[in-house]
Amino acid sequence: MVNLAERGTLKVMNIGDRVRVKESVVVYHHPEHRNEAFDIKGQEGEIIAIVKEWQGRPVSANFPYLVKFAGKFRAHLQEFELEAI
Repeated sequence: MVNLAERGTLKVMNIGDRVRVKESVVVYHHPEHRNEAFDIKGQEGEIIAIVKEWQGRPVSANFPYLVKFAGKFRAHLQEFELEAI
């Protein structure tokens, strides 16, 4: 597990922030590449949600950042996979 606080790279990201995927992340649900491996490293998008609770109860989501990319493509990502732009 990457401890971002120790590396001095911990940044608070909020809804509406523009971000870029800085790590190699392979997805299989990209609309233009459905059912085949597609690496979204370098893609830019906007944070549209941060999962902190579900049905009024607090949760600790593994992939808390919901990022909307071009078109209809969205993906849940971890903080270390993203960088603010």
